[in-house]
Amino acid sequence: MARRSWTTLWRHLPSRVWRILRSPRVSIKDKLLFILPVALYWVLPDFMPFMPIDDAAFTALVATWYARAMENKYTF
Repeated sequence: MARRSWTTLWRHLPSRVWRILRSPRVSIKDKLLFILPVALYWVLPDFMPFMPIDDAAFTALVATWYARAMENKYTF
């Protein structure tokens, strides 16, 4: 199987995460694994000076991990 390019992965990332968050098969606990850290990082960045990552970059990194983990767990 050919490796997908980074642009393909990043272009489809928002729809992958949205599909997972809307799915009734995914537990609320698993949905909160994405929503809570991202929401907290967007709301409280001034209280976390030890994390010098931009909000959008943090969200993209967490979304990449989350989509891969949930797609493997729930076989989307």
